[in-house]
Amino acid sequence: MVDVSHKPFMLREAVARGEIRLQKETIRLIESQAVAKGNVLAVARLAGIMAAKKTGELIPLCHSLPLTHCEVNFEIPKTRDRIIITAAAKIAAQTGIEMEALTAVSVAALTIYDMCKAVDKKMRIMDVELVSKTKRILSS
Repeated sequence: MVDVSHKPFMLREAVARGEIRLQKETIRLIESQAVAKGNVLAVARLAGIMAAKKTGELIPLCHSLPLTHCEVNFEIPKTRDRIIITAAAKIAAQTGIEMEALTAVSVAALTIYDMCKAVDKKMRIMDVELVSKTKRILSS
């Protein structure tokens, strides 16, 4: 691991985004909560948040960080061929939070895939990326 003990504590935030492509019928099943495994987006949201909290355990050289906030949101565009996943994570720490946001998006997408694989064999997880990361000095 990288030694961050010399770095100052700062407020840090990261936003990541990705998408999962699905068939229109699969989107309809998700929206009507007709997928056999249950409420897909609720489970995927929880999975993403839980994954962000466990990032340091999943990625070998990543610092374990006590998150102060994490959220995972979903958007279904008018094309109705994908779900866009956005995750934001915050912390007051000596190191960044981008891995937690990226992990949240990735695991949320994997959860949607797992819950829908019986009805959609053409799903694709795509374009997982860091959208932004910021840091600012802690105010007293």
